[in-house]
Amino acid sequence: MNPPRTAVVTITHRRDDHLHGQRLGLVACPPDLHVVVGMDDTPELRDVTGAAPVLTEALSGHGGGLPLARARNLGAARALDAGADLLVFLDVDCVPGPRLVASYGDAAARVRSPALLCGPVAYLPPPPAGGYALDRLDAPVHPARPAPQPGELLAETRFELFWSLSFAVTAATWTSLDGFCEDYAGYGAEDTDFALSSRAAGAGLYWVGGAEAYHQYHPPTRLDPARAPEIVRNATTFRRRHGHWPMRDWLRDLARGGVVEFDPDRDLLRLVAAKPF
Repeated sequence: MNPPRTAVVTITHRRDDHLHGQRLGLVACPPDLHVVVGMDDTPELRDVTGAAPVLTEALSGHGGGLPLARARNLGAARALDAGADLLVFLDVDCVPGPRLVASYGDAAARVRSPALLCGPVAYLPPPPAGGYALDRLDAPVHPARPAPQPGELLAETRFELFWSLSFAVTAATWTSLDGFCEDYAGYGAEDTDFALSSRAAGAGLYWVGGAEAYHQYHPPTRLDPARAPEIVRNATTFRRRHGHWPMRDWLRDLARGGVVEFDPDRDLLRLVAAKPF
């Protein structure tokens, strides 16, 4: 059997340095195609010796927040149009480990039923002078997620642990799902919505050992007050679709900062009006 034709899908907005780091990392585990979708941005593609062929797309959020869900769906559509059998979604901040693409391909061959395949992600500290040494990346994986050993597949029932930083689906699985719900715009909740909708459609969830990625440092987006309106909007959309509030820790952090009022017992979430000077 021929190995699957693999496409990595990356969406980005003004992350040219991180995109370059990711493309350098992909040289060690090259896919057949790299689809890059710029959101309100034209990504800079610097020269990378040995890089996979790149297909670029552009998408506007029309002032309503970055179109994360739409961008992932567009990237997947372009990859499928190009003949991809396996879609690997990789956050622009993530540098793949040297076995990431191969490990996802192996997992896809072993899991015959529709499934979301997730790899462990480690969070890097701020880069030293001169940047990260991509051939010597080392950091503990996120403590709230499983970290199976290379070659190990770990079935997961807690779909709320799914994240869009690094995951893979076969073309058949993707086409059996509805993609990311495009009611979401901006930051937050669209990936949990995708996971729960995928579960409802009959997909499984697995953690894939060996598919490690390394998240390049940036300040936490969720703590940016400018993101609060879109987080509130997306949380409200999720509540309407699924009957409960998502990302409660984030919402409580924003509430402690006086940015929102959040009381799940009263089913209340709203922005707090800024006080005039």
